[in-house]
Amino acid sequence: MRLKLVAAPVLLALALAACNKKQKAQTIGEGSTPAGAASAAPSAGSPPPTVAAITAPTSPAKVAVDQTAQVIVYGYHRFVNQVRRPDTEITPQMFEQQMQELKNRGITVIGMQDFMAWKRGEKNIPPRCAIITFDDGWKSQYDVAWPIMKKFGYPFTLFIYTEGVRGGHFGGGEAITWEQLAEMRDAGIDIQAHSETHQDLRKPYDKAAKKKLSPPEYEQWLQNEVGRCKETLEQRLGIKVNCFAVPYGFYNQHIKDVAKGVGYEAVFTVYGQPITFRSTMDSLGRYLIEGNKPKVFVDAISMIATSSGGGAPVAAIGSSNIASKPADGETTRNPLPLISANLSAFGAIDPGSVTMRVSGLGVVPASFDPKTNTVSYQVTKKLRDKCSVIVEAKSGGKKVEARWTFAVEEGGVSPAVSASPTPKR
Repeated sequence: MRLKLVAAPVLLALALAACNKKQKAQTIGEGSTPAGAASAAPSAGSPPPTVAAITAPTSPAKVAVDQTAQVIVYGYHRFVNQVRRPDTEITPQMFEQQMQELKNRGITVIGMQDFMAWKRGEKNIPPRCAIITFDDGWKSQYDVAWPIMKKFGYPFTLFIYTEGVRGGHFGGGEAITWEQLAEMRDAGIDIQAHSETHQDLRKPYDKAAKKKLSPPEYEQWLQNEVGRCKETLEQRLGIKVNCFAVPYGFYNQHIKDVAKGVGYEAVFTVYGQPITFRSTMDSLGRYLIEGNKPKVFVDAISMIATSSGGGAPVAAIGSSNIASKPADGETTRNPLPLISANLSAFGAIDPGSVTMRVSGLGVVPASFDPKTNTVSYQVTKKLRDKCSVIVEAKSGGKKVEARWTFAVEEGGVSPAVSASPTPKR
């Protein structure tokens, strides 16, 4: 009986202590005093301390963005006075002329993060825009291109592969330095990722280690190329990296999945095409500018609307819904392909309104079969490099369009003259 009488007060004290402890924990959780911080007891007669309310973080407000705006993205590499490798080099004079041409044409150069905000529905952009990007990390981007961009007041993005920065495996004397990147960062230049070692990410070969990779080794290597590159840039420069440009424009679904998994919001390729509000974010095409192909620059401008206003609303149909041939992102060996698309996803089409545009050719005499809803055009002039296609039609009184891009393999032969056609891979 005595044991029970002694135990009762002890249990009561423990219960009161637990209540007190819980109450204090709740107060800390409400933000009155951070955990581990000392707090003085209130003096007699002083008013009780007020508890500050915590405001939950809010998502950026959505705005009424112009969904008819169009964006073209240009990609540059190295700037030299004597062009020896035209696939990656251009003279400073030609570059400055092109930047002036954008101004003359009334095309606004916007920053990458403004574009990303527009795609998220958080910010508006002008009706016709361009984004300027520089790949790899050549020091001429710091020495030559940056002063020209300052002259025009244009923002731009650097896509950097980390082992190409001075001091890395492939960072020779013509490479940009981490100090120069930090200086550009401080000036507001956007810096994004371009892999670690800049090689075809589809192939299980490590160029730095010079070895073929087993399937498990390839997966780890791919994670490093796509993910560790992002981490290195973020840690070395103290920035947020949300865009990835695949080396050479070579990618597949697995690479896109890995990029999404490590936190990229956008993946850029080299298959140039105008970007709309509805363009998918995992394969955004850029126009790469080469020293001996200035027409690519002009073609890109001609592929976007020429009006100064937003124009009538356009419903964009994704390339995956039109069974396009050649398919979006495909590389064909046939320089004279039959270009076609099934427009059933457009709805009830006015047959007379169907048009097809091909980059470098303009409007082509395509035929439309209303029974199969298929538009097609047999190319008669050999295509080279990358080709963008725009198919437009009117459905229910509204303009509908679809876009896709494919590449033509250099040295490819059309089936009509090939002795033994190579089957599609």
